[in-house]
Amino acid sequence: MRLTTDEVARRLGVRKATVYAYVSRGLLTSKRHGDGKESLFDEAEVTAFAAGRRRAGATGPEVHTGLTLITEESLYYRGRDVCSLAATASFESVVSLLWTGSDAAGRWDPDPAVLRTVRAVMGSLPPDVRAADRLRIAVAAGAAADRLRFDLTPAAVVATGRGLIGTMVAALDPPAPVKDSLAAALWPRLTDRDPTPDGVAALNTALVLLADHDLAASTFAARVAASTRADPWSVVSAGLAALAGPLHGAASGLAYQLLTSPDPMAAVAEQRRLHGGVPGFGHPLYPGGDPRARTLLAAIPGTDAMAAVVEAAAGRSGIAPNIDFALAALALSTGMGPDAGEAVFAIARTAGWIAHALEEYADQPSRFRPAGRYAGRAPAETVRPHD
Repeated sequence: MRLTTDEVARRLGVRKATVYAYVSRGLLTSKRHGDGKESLFDEAEVTAFAAGRRRAGATGPEVHTGLTLITEESLYYRGRDVCSLAATASFESVVSLLWTGSDAAGRWDPDPAVLRTVRAVMGSLPPDVRAADRLRIAVAAGAAADRLRFDLTPAAVVATGRGLIGTMVAALDPPAPVKDSLAAALWPRLTDRDPTPDGVAALNTALVLLADHDLAASTFAARVAASTRADPWSVVSAGLAALAGPLHGAASGLAYQLLTSPDPMAAVAEQRRLHGGVPGFGHPLYPGGDPRARTLLAAIPGTDAMAAVVEAAAGRSGIAPNIDFALAALALSTGMGPDAGEAVFAIARTAGWIAHALEEYADQPSRFRPAGRYAGRAPAETVRPHD
């Protein structure tokens, strides 16, 4: 049986333009009707694609959350369009929105005793330790120093979260107080260039866009930790561990390498040959392009090198940049290092992890216990000794 484009769009719950995008990327096959005016699709292929798309989008237990809604064209924090928030709201107010439902900004001062411990630990590290690794160590040290971290009442978790994010920013060199906005305080810790209003605004935009993204791998890890009633510092440590992979938070560093390549076409071709894809391009949840990437790229100045990489990566498939590419572009355009994108990602997503922890603390404990399907050697039969 053949389906029209309108029928396919209804079955998949998308617009006709999205169906055409699936065709252009080779995900669906269309044939022209005899009159040449209508595309037709095989029903069996559409059904299989719909089933596979559901599997790709939901690989774990279903979790009900009131935080972030993702559609194929945008995403929303508590019903508010994130791309619009990124253009108008401070990161601090967006964090409050996620945690409390109100966008009233509060104080982000680290606990002095916790910060002293964290800075003592930071002082013992080699100078070339990556910023993202410093954040992981800072969170572990801060947890050991925070004696009130086990209070899981909502007000206490919010207070702990404010101090935790403030500590993460303050833990990076130079060791200066976090007096300005978090974006302004983070700027000199990631680049030697003098801050500019546009640059700090772009960094704030990145923080807002990355604050949450539903149940990404790191957020699911954080929720599992919270379900055991782990404290907020430990929840963030769980999220940071999952974020470290090259398929998640570290992807911007790989995209940074492409942007700094003297031959973008050769670099992209090598990535496709080795890995079948290009770091920083494509996103399974956004077939028409990652709206976060468009928003962030619009906030920073472009370069010829970036345009060359986009052209090389898009190639024949027309695949669009994602937020990892945009983070790499932000880092490069502001003089930040190749690991800066991961650090920005970690600080931003800490807000989402704590928001999800607040939801999890209010639910039944230890809800995540999937059953494994054993596929190893069968147990040996018990051998009875001879009489």
